[in-house]
Amino acid sequence: MDRFQFDKYLIRRKVIKLFGASFRVFAGEDNPILYANLKAFKLKEDIRLYTGDDMKEEVLVIKARNIIDLGATYDVYESERNERIGVLKRKGMKSILKDEWQFLDNNDKQIGTIKEDNLALALVRRLLINIIPQTFTAEINGTKVCTYVQSANPFVSKVRVEYTREAEGLLDRRLGIAAGLLLCAVEGKQN
Repeated sequence: MDRFQFDKYLIRRKVIKLFGASFRVFAGEDNPILYANLKAFKLKEDIRLYTGDDMKEEVLVIKARNIIDLGATYDVYESERNERIGVLKRKGMKSILKDEWQFLDNNDKQIGTIKEDNLALALVRRLLINIIPQTFTAEINGTKVCTYVQSANPFVSKVRVEYTREAEGLLDRRLGIAAGLLLCAVEGKQN
């Protein structure tokens, strides 16, 4: 099964885990296709995606380049060939008020962005209450390729990923899922 052929995904963080974090990626709403694990007490984030919850067949690796970095950079690798498929970079200072990420190619050249919905809602989330879900729009070369919508549930972190028809050929869906996973893991714990 090609796990990266779908137009809609749901990324859900496991509710109770003592150390680290676990995530499930669903095709649509209820078909689990990937499992992710984020180990606790690691100085550099290292997220691994597997085809099953037995964690035997690894398909993607998301690795932070540095230990502490406000503008964190994550390399995304296809596991079988250990081939880098792209880079995700958090815009450090810009993300204080309104979250923003960049898609980079293998030469670290920016090819796209992921931006939070709007400044007013971002400020309300940061200053008053964090139950308003975040919405992000991803663009590659100025073309909208997908949206990421976080859940309104403060107890269960979920991100819905929906690709546009224009995404075909512009965004590798593996990189898009890695971005959704980072939005669920990184943005979810900062707010």
